Amino acid sequence: MAKVKTNFFCQNCGNSSPKWEGKCSACNEWNTYVEEVVSGKSATEKPKIGSSGKQYEIRSITEIEANPEERYPTPDKEFDRVLGGGLVPGSLTLIGGEPGIGKSTLLLQLALNWPNKKILYISGEESEGQIKMRAERIGIRNSECYILTETSTLKLFKQIKKLQPDIIIVDSVQTIYSELIESTPGSVSQIRECTGEFLRFAKETDTPVILVGHITKDGAIAGPKILEHMVDTVLQFEGDRHHLYRIVRAVKNRFGSTPELGIYEMKSTGLEAVSDPSRILVPNREEALSGVAISATLEGIRPMLIETQALVSSAVYGTPQRSATGFDLRRLNMLLAVLEKRCGFNLGSKDVFLNITGGLKVDDPALDLGVICAILSSNADLPIQPDNCFAAEVGLSGEIRPINRIEQRIEEAAKMGMKRVFISKRNADANVMKTEGIEVVPVAKVTDVFAHLFG
Repeated sequence: MAKVKTNFFCQNCGNSSPKWEGKCSACNEWNTYVEEVVSGKSATEKPKIGSSGKQYEIRSITEIEANPEERYPTPDKEFDRVLGGGLVPGSLTLIGGEPGIGKSTLLLQLALNWPNKKILYISGEESEGQIKMRAERIGIRNSECYILTETSTLKLFKQIKKLQPDIIIVDSVQTIYSELIESTPGSVSQIRECTGEFLRFAKETDTPVILVGHITKDGAIAGPKILEHMVDTVLQFEGDRHHLYRIVRAVKNRFGSTPELGIYEMKSTGLEAVSDPSRILVPNREEALSGVAISATLEGIRPMLIETQALVSSAVYGTPQRSATGFDLRRLNMLLAVLEKRCGFNLGSKDVFLNITGGLKVDDPALDLGVICAILSSNADLPIQPDNCFAAEVGLSGEIRPINRIEQRIEEAAKMGMKRVFISKRNADANVMKTEGIEVVPVAKVTDVFAHLFG
């Protein structure tokens, strides 16, 4: 028997230490180090798990054939959009999100609606009866969907070898444990080892594997950071579980574009894809309201309109408050400083609250102009006409800067019935100015926009 060797791991970031530490030197969190066994069995005693025994040899790069990338299109177009066209054989996909957001519902929905595919749904959190009740609510359209409620990788891979599924879904990786590691499920060592076993299996058998991952209170995937490096794709499932809309966003994707996102609406029968988000995110208003502006943004290749709401009021508690939902608070402070310094608006003694409707989190600089107009509208209590749209970045000197792919943004605004769109003067070429169905207004400074809107 080999000597048992232990090490201390931070349960927050995965940093290791030969001795216990009160404060982690990597993430500065307190009391997160836990002792785990890293070796105790000899190499001959360890069973080979997740390996098909496939042998690899050294080959010259000129001898390797670059085959076209094959994909398995899913029955969900929004999910395909985020993945880049479908699941790639042998890929390992990790999807994380808050508890109750709908991760299990989304993946079970995929498994139940995927025709002509043998899918194994492994659950370490729910019983077969619970999964069956949810499946009946969603609707069973694929009789080749199999359920396995097991957490030991040794038993899992025996069942996988017997069934030989086309696709594997694991819910969740934090509940799976390997007998090679003598520590509790969910620990850093267990997550790393179990993910490694599924990775080896996926690459050697060309079987796509989807892992569900828990997140920490800070919103990061629970477990070691190496987990996100090991997988091919990392998806983030976002949204408020008390609201209808959910967003799947690609954080990392080796087979596609990362800025893509998919939007869903939660219903009693499961998650329904939203093909035209602009119609949902921009409500039809009968009257103009102050503090509301419509902006044209891009998420990946998808243009869409979103509504920005601002509220400016006197600071009754002495210190002005700055709050932003769905928008970077530091960028909001920067835009307020531009209005104060370059445009002469006295906002330093006022509370400013900003909200991006629909539960979206947007970091597109093209929202700057819409944010500023919403703030100025609320400050002066003058409404902006609901058929006006904004798409431009604002610089520190108060100038209106150009943005990319302005034609797609203007076309989306025209399709949604907007009558006028404000863009940077440097974006206003001949083709843009001739866009049919909408008036394009080029502006150079923030003061020019204010003069157009409020006289």
